[in-house]
Amino acid sequence: MAGTRRDTRGIVEARELLARVRFRRREPAEGLRPFLEHYWLIDWDLAEPYATHVVPHPSVNLVFQRYGDEAAWGEVAGVGLELFTQKLEGRGRVCGAQFRPGGFRPFAPGRPAGYWTGRRVPLVEAYADLGLGPGGAAVGGAATAYGGSGPGSAGGAGGRARAALGAVGGTAGRGGSGSGGQGGRARRCASDLAEAVLAAGDDGVVAALDAFLLGLAPRLTPGAARAMALVERVRTDRTIRRVSQLAELEGVSARSLQRLFAAHVGVSPKWVVLRYRVHEALERAESAGRAPDWALLAAELGYSDQAHLSRDFTAAVGVPPGAYARRGRGGPAAGPR
Repeated sequence: MAGTRRDTRGIVEARELLARVRFRRREPAEGLRPFLEHYWLIDWDLAEPYATHVVPHPSVNLVFQRYGDEAAWGEVAGVGLELFTQKLEGRGRVCGAQFRPGGFRPFAPGRPAGYWTGRRVPLVEAYADLGLGPGGAAVGGAATAYGGSGPGSAGGAGGRARAALGAVGGTAGRGGSGSGGQGGRARRCASDLAEAVLAAGDDGVVAALDAFLLGLAPRLTPGAARAMALVERVRTDRTIRRVSQLAELEGVSARSLQRLFAAHVGVSPKWVVLRYRVHEALERAESAGRAPDWALLAAELGYSDQAHLSRDFTAAVGVPPGAYARRGRGGPAAGPR
């Protein structure tokens, strides 16, 4: 497989963000690459607050984060349906795993992908869905994969995470996420795991995430494989502009595609087609040395006219495409309101 993506698709005013944070992408272990796009890491130390905006991909993310002096925590972030906005201030760190569209279902096979859509579920509440219970595959597998020592090193992060996962095996599934007893212990285990990931250097983050996710023992099903292949086809083949066209190319009904996407991607095939159109327009608006020819771009992306592109772009990004492009060329601020 190819290495990590280098584009900034989905990031609103990407240059502004990258001038303020340290952003990296890293490849996961080979056994995880069929399911994951990449790991991503962001660190910041800001004198003034900054609000970052992202037009979400059709992907689930496993996210670990710390803002300022707050405790570290983790969550499963389903496909976001709205513009994602996060205020960054002071110091902080966020890192995570971005799954391929359709690639998360093998890690939580008991839930259709749509269950996570539009939701941000604390890791402790997702334990059962991820197989993190007494004797669960994730606990034993991750404990075997972790090892080593040394603060901040890959092995050191693994050792701390192994201890947290071992405790999860004795708590998850007994007391749930209640306020006391086993539920309280489970929450502490989730916090310890987040601390282990976030305290590590980049190699340690990768090692910890690799071990955790490999420990979940994902199995690639035919449905997941087909869903991932279809979304990738939509992303890379700009001639696919309608769901009916994709269905004809695949020799199936549009309804069959909708069922497949609901089960494995979490959004409809139409939503995916439109989202990748907006991502393309967003990147073109920011990267062009001059304003794009919006009428021509609308035609290239399969829109019937420029007005329809403007409508979708404004709904996703928060400002019309022309105003966004002017901001990218140093014009008046036109970020989402």
